[in-house]
Amino acid sequence: MSKKILVLLVLLVLGSLLAGILYYKQKEKQKEFVEKGKALAGQTKSPPDFLIIMVGDSMTEYLGNFNELRVFLNEYYPDKYIDIYNYGFGSTNILSLPDRLTGWTKHGRDFQPILDIDFDLIIIESFGHNPLSQYPLAEGLKIQTQTLDKSLDLIKSKRPEAKIVFMSTLSPNKKVYGGHLVDLSQEQRQQWSNERIEYIKNHMEYAKAKDIPLIDIFEKSLDLEGNGNLKYIEEQNYIHPSPNGIIFISMEVADFIYKNTLLKL
Repeated sequence: MSKKILVLLVLLVLGSLLAGILYYKQKEKQKEFVEKGKALAGQTKSPPDFLIIMVGDSMTEYLGNFNELRVFLNEYYPDKYIDIYNYGFGSTNILSLPDRLTGWTKHGRDFQPILDIDFDLIIIESFGHNPLSQYPLAEGLKIQTQTLDKSLDLIKSKRPEAKIVFMSTLSPNKKVYGGHLVDLSQEQRQQWSNERIEYIKNHMEYAKAKDIPLIDIFEKSLDLEGNGNLKYIEEQNYIHPSPNGIIFISMEVADFIYKNTLLKL
């Protein structure tokens, strides 16, 4: 065996070992987040010092009980008990938001009207991965905007003291969007991705036009090619956040809340 081949083999072995160590450390970090988050969620205080509601589609639902977000928020607010309610419901679009604000909703269990809850902060995710595809794009975006107008009016009339924040979500990856969940051609994956991006961007533009604080997950989730970064996207259907994506989103949300003093100490 030549010296060059031997060196190459050694480098490959070392590379594999390093990759294994990094993977193990990543898994341990994720486990640590979950365990610490569970412990924080298990603490109770009624009423909490702060109550946050996050509302959206399955991109929000995937954040679960917000174990990771609780950990990051605890670093900024160690002496405060912050509770977070997840009103992210899979396969729902922006049209469901006004009803969710004012009426009871059934999604696995009964959820009370959001506006009956004495929350301090509501984060409205873009619902961009469930576009209004039953309408032509221009009409759908117009309806999205009108629904946001209606929703903000409802919030401000019932909870005028509460803070409102918008959040964009992970960018689709045009190459693999939908994975094996749906049988799509490469052209269709790109079309689906482009439509969802239009709705996410319309949500972002609305926030900027109305001077609403925006947690911009979309732009920060792009890779060097301007596509959704696969390290943040789970590998089952290439839509929802991966464990890394959940940590990334949670860190961005906590940083934004703290840096913009959205929860006054």
